[in-house]
Amino acid sequence: MKNRHIVAAVIAALTLNSCGSSLAPIRKDALKPDVVTQKLPHDTDDPSIWIHPIDATKSIIVGTDKDTDGGLYAFDLAGKIIKKSIPLQRPNNVDIAYGLVINGKKVDVAVTTERETNSIRIFSLPDLEPIDNGGIPVFEGEEMRGPMGIALYTRPSDKKIFAVVGRKNGPSGSYLWQYELTDAGNGKAGATIVRKFGNYSGKKEIEAIAVDNELGTILYCDEQFGIRKYIADPAAKNDNELALFGQKDFKADNEGIAIYKKSATEGYILVSNQQANTFMVYPREGANGNSNEYPLLAEIPTSTIECDGADVTNVSLGGQFKNGLFVAMSNGMTFHYYNWDSIQQLIDQAKK
Repeated sequence: MKNRHIVAAVIAALTLNSCGSSLAPIRKDALKPDVVTQKLPHDTDDPSIWIHPIDATKSIIVGTDKDTDGGLYAFDLAGKIIKKSIPLQRPNNVDIAYGLVINGKKVDVAVTTERETNSIRIFSLPDLEPIDNGGIPVFEGEEMRGPMGIALYTRPSDKKIFAVVGRKNGPSGSYLWQYELTDAGNGKAGATIVRKFGNYSGKKEIEAIAVDNELGTILYCDEQFGIRKYIADPAAKNDNELALFGQKDFKADNEGIAIYKKSATEGYILVSNQQANTFMVYPREGANGNSNEYPLLAEIPTSTIECDGADVTNVSLGGQFKNGLFVAMSNGMTFHYYNWDSIQQLIDQAKK
């Protein structure tokens, strides 16, 4: 089944044309996935990893199926579909956070954007049940509203959770809106707007967003322009751009972002080089004593086709994922799982 999925994805990719640029074929030296998930009905877009609090081998991957009749799907570590959410109208990206307080209890949540309803949707984990009263409107009062990217920030000081939401288009300086997730009563979650920020080149769109809770930063891909960095905490009242990097590293679109944490402050930022079918790797902590300097460390060729979204964890999930798991969306309606050791080996080789 694994080989069948990979072949189907390759065939699909060779028939596509994106951004006026032909997609690169899978390289002969491309990293092969340890697991390819079961196919979804429509169009995979973005995954997020939920770590089981007691038995990490029971952790799940939550991924979006981007269609008018789409939804969130939960996969086990063998790539098998174990749950589908209620139907959603074109869910785009998804992120996960732990311990949102609802009715006095801590609830782990998956939050996704629902483009055709201009809202975000909140689901409890691991049961993947909605707890949002049917959806929470975003970008209210704006002409350009369709939400796409999302990332969740958990503030270390008080464990409050904030959603950073991007959209298909918007004005530079206030392209991203940040919402505090709240207890709306009756066992439901709500959200309150707390911040509008974010520069935008106008070249394409902002879809891929990632938050580094420990470092307190937001990274997002201004597609075909670069990767931008901001402070995550809205209480800091600092909307200045901290860094802009990766501007000359990508074939066309810079897309999905994943942050691998080797320690509280060190690790790697992996960004999809979408039309090249590779991932570009940067130092999470910066370089040369400058936390806002991000030289390219490595380019990792993978078997994913035109990857939109990715996630990674350093937690041992057992088996082949004892040092962590990297998951990436691939054309062919699947997600690919890679053991972290294979990626680390290629990063180490590139550093020599």
